[in-house]
Amino acid sequence: MANVPQVSSSVLLALCFTLFTSPALSGYLNPLQDFCVADLQASPSNTGYPCKSQVTSEDFFYSGLSTPLNTSNPKGVAANKANLMTFPGLNTMGISMYNVAVAAGVANPPHSHPGATEAGVVVEGSVLIGFLTNNYTLYSKVAGPGDMFVIPPGLIHYEMNVGKTEARACAAHFVFAEPAIPDVVLMKIFKTDGKTINMLRSKFTN
Repeated sequence: MANVPQVSSSVLLALCFTLFTSPALSGYLNPLQDFCVADLQASPSNTGYPCKSQVTSEDFFYSGLSTPLNTSNPKGVAANKANLMTFPGLNTMGISMYNVAVAAGVANPPHSHPGATEAGVVVEGSVLIGFLTNNYTLYSKVAGPGDMFVIPPGLIHYEMNVGKTEARACAAHFVFAEPAIPDVVLMKIFKTDGKTINMLRSKFTN
């Protein structure tokens, strides 16, 4: 068998950061404003968090994805998240990112992201990735270091580490569904406040 070229983790992470911030994929902003960094200290309204009035360069950088991951837990999965609640600069961008580690033999159960496309790059290990279409057709493949994958919006999908060592991937969710269900409606349905709705939205749709 031919030797597989080895690509460093740092190179692959740099690649996925470049890929997942492509202008072609993040056109979610209001064309009347360049950005809206969320002010998490303010009270959210039915349209989300207001924009910060004072913005600095620090608002557009986030180092949380590089925090060491530990898969020694009951689920065997660990992830660092960059979403609205951890990185307010992503507000209105329609994108969130994750650095995920999965222990050998562990599977991420079937799930979906309504209105969001998932794309990622395997950084280390061998990961079986599959998704099921609405006509019950399964598409799957084992992906290795440097391989990119994409999950169409809203489809049920799963990932499983089929290797003998820990696997790691950098993934992102791109939200294209507009308009979203108004927060005021969700607040009425779930009998909660806007801050809770925004927290839940960041976890399940971003």
